[in-house]
Amino acid sequence: MKSQWPQRIKDRLVPYWPLKAFGTTLFMALFFWAYFQVIHHQYGLPMVMPRIWLDDWIGFTPYSFPVYASLWVYVSLPPALMGNLRELILYGLWVALMCLFCLALFWLFPTLTPTVDMDWRNYPAMVMIKGVDAAGNACPSLHVASAVFSACWLGRILGQLHTPKTVTWLSWAICLAIAWSTMATLQHVALDVLCGVAVGLGFAVLSLRQIKNTA
Repeated sequence: MKSQWPQRIKDRLVPYWPLKAFGTTLFMALFFWAYFQVIHHQYGLPMVMPRIWLDDWIGFTPYSFPVYASLWVYVSLPPALMGNLRELILYGLWVALMCLFCLALFWLFPTLTPTVDMDWRNYPAMVMIKGVDAAGNACPSLHVASAVFSACWLGRILGQLHTPKTVTWLSWAICLAIAWSTMATLQHVALDVLCGVAVGLGFAVLSLRQIKNTA
């Protein structure tokens, strides 16, 4: 039975696939629209986030961008692997609540990362995200919060599919790598990441508890 877990994963991709594909795409489009509205119309002046020892320990890694960008694939996995319409809808609602919570913080209490003396022209991929991004969205790191939230839900889904423990650990390793990449690209400092972890875990616990209590 355990040897059939890859087939069970494939079977989970089929139910509601048009809703999953269209819904995920629409959600991301709406999120980015709201995100850019918020960071360009902030309530106050951004506060610079302080650095701690962890920032010096990790440092800048120019090849971390692909890991950073992998978030958009990673966050698509939980809805793609859901076979229950009710859970799919509840998942979407909780993700929306988490995003709205962070966007509200970005609007009310804008923050930014410290200025770095770096010639970004030497790193074309980084020029792209530095050009698109803006000040005010540093803390909490929604990038990290989304990764942690997704990892928690993937843990539940992979358990349902009776996958080997190594698959779950791989999922958490990817989540950790994404969190690391937010600092290695200098998009965030350590405090942003820690707050992002807290937000992701908080919303994951509340959402998974609701699913359990209403099952």
